Amino acid sequence: MRHVALFVTAFEETEHFYTALMGMEVEWRPDPDNVYLTSGNDNLALHRVAEATGPGQLDHIGFFIDEMDAVDRWFDFLKSEGIRMATEPRTHRDGARSFYCLDPSGVRVQIIYHPPIAEGHYGS
Repeated sequence: MRHVALFVTAFEETEHFYTALMGMEVEWRPDPDNVYLTSGNDNLALHRVAEATGPGQLDHIGFFIDEMDAVDRWFDFLKSEGIRMATEPRTHRDGARSFYCLDPSGVRVQIIYHPPIAEGHYGS
């Protein structure tokens, strides 16, 4: 999956989280209530809404990183920026390491090191 679209209530703050803190760039802004962000490989659309409604529920979105030790650095960085943390960093039984935080609109975001992806062995 290379594209996710989110309805967000805290539009400007959420855009700031994904651009200034998570390193994504604005790819296209068709109007003041919609923005498309990119990491180079992935695309994230943010759509402004007055309140969260609708039948679907999103559990979380994830950002893969290439080094296990970087998980803790990301945790410290985002926490120092006032981002709400949902969990502490932990190592999973499969060797992955991750934590969850909340973007300004309340979407759970996972920062994860996953060895098969980091080492280029995914699908082999």
